[in-house]
Amino acid sequence: MAAEIRRLGPADVTLMRDLNAMFGRAFGDRGSYQDAPPPDEWLAGALGRPHVFALAAIDDGAVVGGLVAYQLDKLEQARSEIYIYDLAVAEERRRRGVASALIERLRQMASERGVWVIYVQSDHGDDPAIALYTKLGTREDVMHFDIPVEKDPRS
Repeated sequence: MAAEIRRLGPADVTLMRDLNAMFGRAFGDRGSYQDAPPPDEWLAGALGRPHVFALAAIDDGAVVGGLVAYQLDKLEQARSEIYIYDLAVAEERRRRGVASALIERLRQMASERGVWVIYVQSDHGDDPAIALYTKLGTREDVMHFDIPVEKDPRS
């Protein structure tokens, strides 16, 4: 794995846009990742938040993989956990250790921050992701629900 793993910060808006484009291709969902991009100021602000982790695997100046994760403070105990929201590798770079390297870098960062656990979801049928996550952690069978939010009538 020759790619450099880099945490993106406020000055990396262009790389984050490249990462979103790669996510769109990898997930077959360009609309969600490219049709309504946030303004540069919003993206830079989000990348500057300490609980937001945007890691990019960069090879020869190109984003070939990445993940976005969020640190969540818990209230039942004085601890936090990290949720990997997006993780993908460009098709031509898969099965070369890029995803494992991204997760390992996140694990190091989590350890430095005293995080209790990292968790991630996977879709049924995504056998490569399931195999990777099974190798790295303990499987829990859960259900996921999206609950729509009503629009504020004042907006």
